[in-house]
Amino acid sequence: MTEFWLISAPGEKTCQQTWDSLNKATAKMNNLSTNYKLPVPDLKVGTLDVLVGLSDDLGKLDTYTEGVTHKITGYMGEVLEDQRDKLMENLLANGLDLVTYLTRFSWDLAKYPIKQSLRNISDIISKQVSQIETDLRSKAQTYNNLKGNLQNLERKATGSLLTRNVGDLVKKEDFVLDSEYLTTLIVVIPKANFHDWDSKYETLTDMIVPRSSRVLFEDADNCLCNVTLFRRVVDEFKHKCRENRCMVRDFTYNENELMAGKNEISKLEADKKKQFGPLVKWLKVNFSECFVAWIHVKVLRVFVESVLRYGLPVNFQAMLLQPHKKMGRRLREVLTQLYSHLDNTAMSTAESTQMDIPGLTLANAEYYPYVFYKISLDLVDSR
Repeated sequence: MTEFWLISAPGEKTCQQTWDSLNKATAKMNNLSTNYKLPVPDLKVGTLDVLVGLSDDLGKLDTYTEGVTHKITGYMGEVLEDQRDKLMENLLANGLDLVTYLTRFSWDLAKYPIKQSLRNISDIISKQVSQIETDLRSKAQTYNNLKGNLQNLERKATGSLLTRNVGDLVKKEDFVLDSEYLTTLIVVIPKANFHDWDSKYETLTDMIVPRSSRVLFEDADNCLCNVTLFRRVVDEFKHKCRENRCMVRDFTYNENELMAGKNEISKLEADKKKQFGPLVKWLKVNFSECFVAWIHVKVLRVFVESVLRYGLPVNFQAMLLQPHKKMGRRLREVLTQLYSHLDNTAMSTAESTQMDIPGLTLANAEYYPYVFYKISLDLVDSR
């Protein structure tokens, strides 16, 4: 699991001192985490009312952007199919693997100009991600329809003899064609009944051509046979077949129709192959766009919440912690000891969450004396 904790604490005499204290307590002395400074640009603060409103809105935007990032990841896995093991190498942010991008984060001034208000930056991200989701839905529908049509045709070509397309299993010489009086039917016979069929099919009705039935194909359960008879007894013969647990397939040999069916599969396969490359490229590009947007939302959240918590002038250090394996609880204890002086109510909240009070635990489970947001980079479904 690749999990990071994005936290912030107010500057002591300097922000460097805040960083040194955190790093000493968690990394150097106790080896609980690997830590990185997270550079936050000089964003416009705005009014208190705006910050309070943004705090809620950014929380929703965070959840939404992460959700769209997961959607793109999941769909890319579906599109890659048997190449799914290559999924991770396609999940890059600005050309970097996700851990490297996050730990070397740099605010994208071109996409999200810091001279604009926090609200405007938030709106830019929201519109960008919403457009990506809309485009994803449209592209997925087009590709899925194509894929579904191809799968249906392939299923008809490989399923049970009771339902599959038998055109690929028969030849022209298996049929009596262009006869005014005679016709050839295709019959599916359960293997357990084949000897019974072979001994009496000629007597099921009158006007059946003797020894005209041959096995054309067989699978694990059934045999596919032909039989030639006079057209006038076809309905009666079908009825007798049903009584003997055999099924006459509705099939007429027509070379033009058979060729058209093969051409349809070939066309769909070609169309799928043609769309595959551009679709994967689009998914890669927009995964990067969406992931980058998501991390920028996290930075906006840590900025807004830090100003609301620690006040003005802006003076805090944002830090990224990667907890070492099985050290999460101990790391949390050390952070609580380090920052308990910032908010006594957080301490009482932490104690109250140990009690099983309906509603309270869920509401306050992620509240700590310091600003805290979790970032999980485990975007790939392990199933």
